Amino acid sequence: MERVIERCCGLDVHKKTVVACVRVPGRTSAREQQVRTFGTTTAELLALRDWLAGYGVTHVAMESTGVYWKPIFYVLEDAFTCVLANAAQIAQVPGRKTDVKDCAWIAQLLEHGLVRGSFVPPAPIRELRDLTRYRAALIGEHTRETNRLQKVLEDAGIKLASVASDVLGVSGRAMLDALTQGTHDPDVLAELARGALRRKLPALRQALTGRFRPHHAFLVSQVLAHLDYLDEVIEALSTHLDEVMAPFAEEVSRLDTIPGVNKRTAEVLIAEIGVDMGVFPTAGHLASWAGLCPGNNESAGKHRSGKIRKGNRWLRGALIQAALAGGTRATKGAFAARYRRVMRHRGHKKAVVAVAHAMLVAAYHLLARHTTYQEPGADYYERRHAERVRQRAVQLLERQGYRVTLEPAA
Repeated sequence: MERVIERCCGLDVHKKTVVACVRVPGRTSAREQQVRTFGTTTAELLALRDWLAGYGVTHVAMESTGVYWKPIFYVLEDAFTCVLANAAQIAQVPGRKTDVKDCAWIAQLLEHGLVRGSFVPPAPIRELRDLTRYRAALIGEHTRETNRLQKVLEDAGIKLASVASDVLGVSGRAMLDALTQGTHDPDVLAELARGALRRKLPALRQALTGRFRPHHAFLVSQVLAHLDYLDEVIEALSTHLDEVMAPFAEEVSRLDTIPGVNKRTAEVLIAEIGVDMGVFPTAGHLASWAGLCPGNNESAGKHRSGKIRKGNRWLRGALIQAALAGGTRATKGAFAARYRRVMRHRGHKKAVVAVAHAMLVAAYHLLARHTTYQEPGADYYERRHAERVRQRAVQLLERQGYRVTLEPAA
């Protein structure tokens, strides 16, 4: 095969060691190969960088092994062209699996141009990723802790969630605090209701009648303290994100014009895909990378399951939430029409993924063209695919036993 890169290196990355294989031109026509093992401390990685520079290496490839590739990639990216490869795409021949053979195999693939690099965002976007992902993890923990609170209340026979829409609202929180402090009289607890909840006082008295023991009081107090801590950390993270996101305020405002996409979703989009759409050749490449496009599985003329592939779960989760707001709950607009059209034939889940895919494609074009979202209207699909819509309508009538002849209206 044709050699593309003259001086390259393949790395087999582990938690404590990294095995490097350098392939450079030899004194004769044969290639010279050198293998050496380094540690993963900063001092060892700097020694690895100097060792590669001594051989005049220009390109370095490594597998995306957990999070262990990150410190190695960050140390080498300023001095060499680093390529992060998907391990599933450069799998070794079965039966020949050792660290030395792994790094040599990666180096050989790299020198022949057979390693396709994964998307690694620049440092500012990587920092945004850390913040948005940590915030998403804390929000998930807040939800789980709220569910734990509900389980404790159910165990105590307190049916507050059956009456109050928000157990952790002003009224609900006052009742829970009173319960933990020893107040168990339903009449006294119900009088803590505020606003519209006071119209449900009879139902509240019944819901607050239970067997709330000291055991439950201790558990509820601990859960509430944890929820207060999570609220404080989430608020601090959001404030810090506002400061870090300031250079990307224009991009956030553009993405915020997409129906269903709010400020928080826009921040996740920028943190996961960045603002430079040049790294993705087309919107289809971005959708495939995110895992929001249908799979293609055909053999012998038979189409099998086309489920979506595993992609960026943080980006996909944010877009699914946006799709639920902009597609399933909306009544107007192109996204709502797309949801209804797909849902009739494919079901709710696939329709939500289809709307999320459309939102990601819209975000790609907004960032690439530096523009804002323009609503195409609920009849956008009919206008764009007029012939397909006519054929589908005719086929529907023919399946019901009618003979259809189309004539243009005057």
